[in-house]
Amino acid sequence: IWFPHLKADWFAQRRPDLKTAAFVIAAPDRGRMMTTAVNKEANQLGIFLGTVVADARAIYPGIAVVDDLPGRAEKLLKKFALFCIRFTPVVAIDQPDGLILDVSGCAHLWGGEEQYITDIISRIKMLGYKARAAIADTIGSAWAITHFGDNENIIDPGEQLSAILSLSPAALRTEETTLDRLNKLGLRTISSFISMPRSALRRRFGQHLLLRLDQALGYEKEAIDPVFPPVPFLERLPCIEPIVTLTGIEIALQNLLERICLRLKKEQKGLRTAILKSYRIDGKILLTEIGTNRPSNHISHIFSLFEMKLSDIEPGLGIELFTIEAPKVEELSPAQETLWTDNCGLDDLRFAELIDRIESKIGTDQIHRFLPDEHYWPERSVRTAKNLQEKPAICWDISKPRPVQLLEKPEPIEVTAPIPDYPPMLFRHKGILHKIKKADGPERIEREWWLDEGPHRDYYAVEDEDGRRYWLFRSGHYSADNKTQWFIHGYFA
Repeated sequence: IWFPHLKADWFAQRRPDLKTAAFVIAAPDRGRMMTTAVNKEANQLGIFLGTVVADARAIYPGIAVVDDLPGRAEKLLKKFALFCIRFTPVVAIDQPDGLILDVSGCAHLWGGEEQYITDIISRIKMLGYKARAAIADTIGSAWAITHFGDNENIIDPGEQLSAILSLSPAALRTEETTLDRLNKLGLRTISSFISMPRSALRRRFGQHLLLRLDQALGYEKEAIDPVFPPVPFLERLPCIEPIVTLTGIEIALQNLLERICLRLKKEQKGLRTAILKSYRIDGKILLTEIGTNRPSNHISHIFSLFEMKLSDIEPGLGIELFTIEAPKVEELSPAQETLWTDNCGLDDLRFAELIDRIESKIGTDQIHRFLPDEHYWPERSVRTAKNLQEKPAICWDISKPRPVQLLEKPEPIEVTAPIPDYPPMLFRHKGILHKIKKADGPERIEREWWLDEGPHRDYYAVEDEDGRRYWLFRSGHYSADNKTQWFIHGYFA
């Protein structure tokens, strides 16, 4: 796809006075103002890209000049690449003013290549941009037809040679110096030199001309760098008519899940994350994402996770394409497929699916699993597990009391306590006074000197008059100057 007046069309949409006027976009270059883009009207007056602004004004004194915006073309191409994902999953940017689409296996969904390319161009024109497009076996021949061809925009398989013979050598995307040399020799079409011996062409014009020629004819492969790298597990569902109802969205989702889960089962894999993308006809893309705690290809379970979020999808004037992709996939061992047994615990799939459903309602960062860590210092003695299957490196130490809820950071409290090592009699936390009825301690925990420095802690497990139990500690030894610091570090059940 070629946008002959990409930046000019963008400026024309934002300045109505430029829509019918001849204007150029200019930027300073070595002390002169040079045109970096021109609109169609300026082109017809003989003003082209790279013309000095002073020369453009000499050609047409009434020419309007607009200051260029650096990076605007790149942003526009990225925007159009995102837009064209609805037509194919593989889209690459072709600097400075084009896109390359790998449309293999896509055109039949629109009723054939003719309807496919017509739909693409008409949709781009609806957005206010002029564009030309061509379909061919190779990138080189499609580029040549788009930029230098006449009316034909679909090249039959294997016919790229005959399609480019009458075109200018510039259609081969070779260097300016090579084009100047060809022009001086009177070789103004590809047919005028294509039958020459390759050794003579290489000697006179260099290897690059032969490379571009071979790429256009399909003798040399040409790679592209997609804007969005293809996801191995991705399914697409174009809609004959735009979908505007929740029922239609649910049917589309069910169809996509059946396809992607079938592929996952065949490869003994399960998804950990899945993204449903809904492409609206106004160009907006709606994303709905879910995650699982362990690999899953269970259709009904994954559907239930999405179902909780489908009401948030606003179809607007209609959704014309649905895609589902699984960017994170893991191996699913046969042992995990023993569903609905009497076994309980972390290995029970029903437990993992329950966690998934709860997280879909309250958020993925609300439920955590903790494992013991090899540290004495309380804040470091536990760590967050990566998943439900992770095994602890050591056993939980249950020989000493530890609170069910450990504060991430100890909070300072005011304490009244006999000296030197008796437990507190009362403490004040967040303005509330707690009278202590029972206490156990102290338990001294030394700081891990190989990690940091500081005083030790003397911990007490205490119970107030209301039966609530807390984990308190004094930092360092008792001080006679009343500067002893006390903290609350956790809550017992």
